Amino acid sequence: MSVRTIGGNLLFWKISGVFTSLLIILGIIFVMIASRFSKSYYMTAHQQLYGGIAQHLATFTQPIKNGKPDTTVTHDIIHSTMVANPSVEVYLLDTLGNITDYVVPQASVQMKRVDMAIVREWLASDAGKPMGDNPKHPGEASIFSVAPVLENGVKVGYVYAVLASETQKQILASLTDDLNFRLAAYIFFAALLGAFVVGIVTFFLITDSICSIAGVVKRFKDGDHAARVHGYATGNLGVLTSTFNDMADVIVDNIEKITATDRLRQELIANVSHDLRTPLSIMQGYVETMMIKKDTLSEPEKERYLAIVQEGTRKLSGLVDQLFQYSKLEANVVSVQKEVFPLDELVSDILSSYQLKADERGIRLSMETVPALPPVFADIALTERVFQNLLDNAFKFTPEGGQITVRLEDSGKGIKIRVADTGVGIAKAYQEQIFERYKQAEMYPSGQKGAGLGLAIVRKILELHQTTIEVVSESGKGAAFEFVMHRA
Repeated sequence: MSVRTIGGNLLFWKISGVFTSLLIILGIIFVMIASRFSKSYYMTAHQQLYGGIAQHLATFTQPIKNGKPDTTVTHDIIHSTMVANPSVEVYLLDTLGNITDYVVPQASVQMKRVDMAIVREWLASDAGKPMGDNPKHPGEASIFSVAPVLENGVKVGYVYAVLASETQKQILASLTDDLNFRLAAYIFFAALLGAFVVGIVTFFLITDSICSIAGVVKRFKDGDHAARVHGYATGNLGVLTSTFNDMADVIVDNIEKITATDRLRQELIANVSHDLRTPLSIMQGYVETMMIKKDTLSEPEKERYLAIVQEGTRKLSGLVDQLFQYSKLEANVVSVQKEVFPLDELVSDILSSYQLKADERGIRLSMETVPALPPVFADIALTERVFQNLLDNAFKFTPEGGQITVRLEDSGKGIKIRVADTGVGIAKAYQEQIFERYKQAEMYPSGQKGAGLGLAIVRKILELHQTTIEVVSESGKGAAFEFVMHRA
């Protein structure tokens, strides 16, 4: 059985169970309310039907004569009334409410007197008759009928008829149990049927929507990366669809990034292979020449060949160092060890190390700064690498007799650095690409090509210092690189 089928069945039974439970609870509540109101309705109707029985007995039987109950006459009439209507129990009261006579088993009568306040209230009320005492069940209110008994125009007592006798209660209890059972049974099966129908309909609606969403997910899995779920903007399905759409966008974005990374990896392999092969081929050629002609080469020729081989090893070493440095920066494994140091002193030392190279090519190398320049808070080694790469780049594209200037000035954000040269410059079309690895090879003549990693390393290092670098240049008018280092 598939996961979808199991999930669907589980969802179906959950929905059906919830609705069944809800409808059963509502059915029980309905039975209780119906039972209570049916009882109240029966008692109200019974009181209205038989509320005049006491008046009838008091008028036509003359149950009290000479102030005393006439048992010889009244018992037969009252007994006949109770036989005809078993729900009625008749009592005779004196003017104080004391029970003087009744036609029920004596042992069952628990009260000797009824509350006359309720009797007077009943007689004074035309509607909404109150409930009174039940002599057989003290403390239990019951519907009743009452009428005064007059003898020679004088009130000598009352006929007090309880309209809900014990016999009636037994019959009603039996009928009520049967009614409740029938109501409960009908409501239970109706609730079960209703829950089943509602569950089926709900399950169909939900699973239909889920199947539509699942179809889109399958299309996405099969390679249709443009597939998105539409039409469910609200509710839980809205959250599901928006989450899937967001996830799909992230996946597509990651796929594009992976594709771009793979393309760059292929470019990396091609460029590194080319950059390594060229100096290696030159070195191999001169070494083989020295081995073949070792006995015929003059000392000056040997020294020239060795110098070429040494220059090739230097280039290889620099290339490998750049690759190693960039790979560490790309993998985010370089830890920044920041400290406070004077930037002008570091730049002065770096320029001193490049002075000999500048003199050999007739390039003027200078630093412009302001007095009392505040120190910066950065990693000394990484900062030195930034200046070295920028100066190497400047020397590469600055002709003999040109000028390279490093300017340091205090700005509101920190120490602003500007490394400018009078070289070939950078065209506007390429200024957005020069900080990407291996892009510089497309912009310059073959004699000026390099590994294309220097400026990429500079940008990575400055990103670790929470700052950026910008280039200001025009083709044929030199280039200037500007960035800001944070003050201590």
